[in-house]
Amino acid sequence: MYTEINEDNLEQLVADNQTVMVQYGAGWCGNCRIMKPKFKKLASENEATAFFYVDAEKFPESRKLAKVDNLPTFAAFKNGQLINQVQTNQAASLNELFNETFI
Repeated sequence: MYTEINEDNLEQLVADNQTVMVQYGAGWCGNCRIMKPKFKKLASENEATAFFYVDAEKFPESRKLAKVDNLPTFAAFKNGQLINQVQTNQAASLNELFNETFI
C-alpha cells in the first residue's frame, strides 16, 4: 500500500501499521522526484508493508519521527519504532534498507 499523506499524521499511521516505510521528500527536491517511482515500485512488490510519502517541509511533526536532515530520507518503522533510515538517491540502498529491516 502506497499513500501520500495529506496531513501531519504520520505518527498515527506508524502506530496503526506493524511495518512501515517512509520516503521524506519535498517538491523542489530533484532526487526525491527520481526516487519516488522506485519507492512506489518497492511498495507494489511488498503489499504487507505500508508505504508513505511525506513532504518533509509541509509536515514538521511527521518529520520529527526520523532524523531528517537531508532529502530524500527513507525510514523503516516496525511496531511503532524507528528501526533504521538512509539518505540516498540510489535504488540499491533503498532496497537494502527494506531487506535488512523486513526480510
